[in-house]
Amino acid sequence: MSGLLPLPPQTWLDAIQVIFLLCAGHALMDYPLQGEFLSTCKNRHLLSARNDPTRPVSIWPLCMTAHCLLHAVMVWAVTGCFVLCLVELALHWIIDFAKCENWTTFHQDQWLHIICKIGYVVVAMLL
Repeated sequence: MSGLLPLPPQTWLDAIQVIFLLCAGHALMDYPLQGEFLSTCKNRHLLSARNDPTRPVSIWPLCMTAHCLLHAVMVWAVTGCFVLCLVELALHWIIDFAKCENWTTFHQDQWLHIICKIGYVVVAMLL
C-alpha cells in the first residue's frame, strides 16, 4: 500500500511535505476527532475523579488504545508503511499515558509527538 507521499522521501522537500502531513494528521486526530469522550476516558485519573457509573475506570486502556489506533492509522495512510503504523501506536500510547499520569506537560506531550513524526521521516531517509 502506498501512502499519500513517497516514503522514503526522495528529496528534502518531499521529507518536509511528509512531516507536514503527519503533523496535520496528528492535529486532526488530537483535536477535532478525539472528542470529549476519548479525551476524558483515556485518562484513568479523570475517570476516577468523575465517579460516573456509565464510565467506569476500567475502560481507560480501551479508550487510550482507540485514540492511539486513530493516530496510527493516520500515519499508515500518509506513509503507506504498516511498521510505522505499529510504531506510532506504541509510541503514542506511551506518550499519552505519560501525559495522563502528569509526568509530562501538554506542551511536552505535543513536542514528543512532533519529534516522533520527524524521526519517522529521518529514519526512512537513512535506510
